Amino acid sequence: MTLVYSNTRIVFVSYRVILNKVGTDMDALTLLLNRSSQPRLESPAPSGDALENIMQAALRAPDHACLTPWRFIVCTGKGLDKLGALYEQSAIENDKTQKEIERAVQLPHRAPMVIVAIAKHIEHEKVPRVEQIASASCGVMAMQMAAVAQGFNGMWRTGSYAQCDTVRNGLGLSEEDELVGFLYLGTPAFEPAPKPQRNSSDYFEFWQ
Repeated sequence: MTLVYSNTRIVFVSYRVILNKVGTDMDALTLLLNRSSQPRLESPAPSGDALENIMQAALRAPDHACLTPWRFIVCTGKGLDKLGALYEQSAIENDKTQKEIERAVQLPHRAPMVIVAIAKHIEHEKVPRVEQIASASCGVMAMQMAAVAQGFNGMWRTGSYAQCDTVRNGLGLSEEDELVGFLYLGTPAFEPAPKPQRNSSDYFEFWQ
């Protein structure tokens, strides 16, 4: 069960309840307080208006000086094969075992859609690189939230392939760009295990 707030009251709901509210009256606070990644994803992937909503959500990320320092690559079908080929090439170049090489090819197929999120660095005297990476990262979370609000979910993955020159070059990144991660999207295969509740006092302090 998961902690949420409703009309200033603390209540507990399951992820299944959240899905039942999709498309009806699920509010933003319920969505945020129940955020959870979903590693097991299946078809269908978002498409049509649902996908457009997800992409538009990314474009509303905080953006100092309105630089729009982002680039996103939506991979489906053969696009997942292309991404897998980059993983495979990287695995070969890094002397991975045959089993690891074979697994690398299949990694993008853990979901029917993968959105590659890139922070595209733009030189600006008031907006350092770290802020531009943060902006792109906010876009990733916004996309996952928009996906959940429409009955889908996702998993934000990084790992060694996000730092690999072979993958970076294959995706067209410059030296200053940052590969923020791979957002796997699809339909949840099952209800995820509830995440443990954290005590806000462990992480927040008040200066009054």
